[in-house]
Amino acid sequence: MRNVLTALDVGTSKVCALVAEPAPEGGGATVLGYGVSPCTGLRKGVVVNIEATVEAIRAAVAEAEKTSGVRVGAAVVGEAGAHIRGLNSHGIVAVRGGEVSARDVERVIDAARAVAIPLDRQVLHILPQQFAVDDQEGVRDPVGMAGVRLEARIHIVTAAQSYGQNLTKCCERANLTPLEIVFEPLASAAATLFPEERELGVALLDVGGGTTGIVVFHGGAVMHTAVLPLGGNHLTSDVAAGLRTPLNEAERLKLSYGVATNSVVGRDQTVQVPGVGGREPRVIARRILGEIIEPRMEEIFTMAAREVMRSGVADSLASGLVLVGGSSLLEGTQELAERIFALPVRRGLPINLKGMPEELMKPAYTAAAGLLLHAAGATRATSNGVVWGGRLGRLRSLVSDWMRDFF
Repeated sequence: MRNVLTALDVGTSKVCALVAEPAPEGGGATVLGYGVSPCTGLRKGVVVNIEATVEAIRAAVAEAEKTSGVRVGAAVVGEAGAHIRGLNSHGIVAVRGGEVSARDVERVIDAARAVAIPLDRQVLHILPQQFAVDDQEGVRDPVGMAGVRLEARIHIVTAAQSYGQNLTKCCERANLTPLEIVFEPLASAAATLFPEERELGVALLDVGGGTTGIVVFHGGAVMHTAVLPLGGNHLTSDVAAGLRTPLNEAERLKLSYGVATNSVVGRDQTVQVPGVGGREPRVIARRILGEIIEPRMEEIFTMAAREVMRSGVADSLASGLVLVGGSSLLEGTQELAERIFALPVRRGLPINLKGMPEELMKPAYTAAAGLLLHAAGATRATSNGVVWGGRLGRLRSLVSDWMRDFF
């Protein structure tokens, strides 16, 4: 039977399914086919209409199966609702035998994750930041080091259990088994960021349809994660209300003529706006469209900047800011982000997944590409003897394997 990997990005505005074959040399995958379907069943990253979500998943998977020529039965699924939270934790254990073993690493991770988490929440990821052996801090892989005390700092990503169950239910009703649910901005980071960016310090903003995800890296580790309940759909609603035009026309105007800041718009540029209820279309200055979109984009970036400040490493982000997600394509987005964050800004593309179709080399598909990379890493880890467990296939492995395979 052919060994294939499937990634499913279930977003507020679209569902994207990618089918790939793992690279024989490891470390990647070759895309065989893909499917994209509009989705109306989610609001702010959360399932609010199961039937609509199931239909969108079925349509995307069916298209991916048709273009790839293989049947899909299971997938790594992405989640990015505003209910997702991140927190840092710290654990200490005594080293047995005077030398740090893999078992000691597992014990210190267990000690660090022993924090009070409400019963209605589930742990999505345990992400190691750094270890310390006795007084030696900043250790990446402590196995084999001599010492009597081992400390670990980790970042824990949690999600509301019921929301994850609804997403799982939608996948299962679409005849797709979710192997694991992954925080989508982390997947976008895996597909977009260079290792040296994560090392020097970088913030990634995933501006999607209903939410904006934030991940802050420093020293190669995740220092902070957050999700804002604002995204591109809010821009569309603002345009529809401000210009009194239907939502579908507002979306078209946003994508074709929208700007994140009027500093990039010429004074003589105009836009034709369709009317509502059969009213005549009218011509307005393009700057009026910018005056509607810019305040909302400023709000999103200002809220995101506050989250970056909460990371504690905002002054050490030498690599600046990386923007992904469909709304990052708005003209002037980089200029506005540079002004608000006071950091160098670039748009991110799914460059780390080899064989990505040219038509998907866009910021909107970084999460799907990252999910596929995660699936490839998990497959490689399993072949090396790492154990998968739990209904959603949680990865229980040596920390060094986790850091190497996912990041």
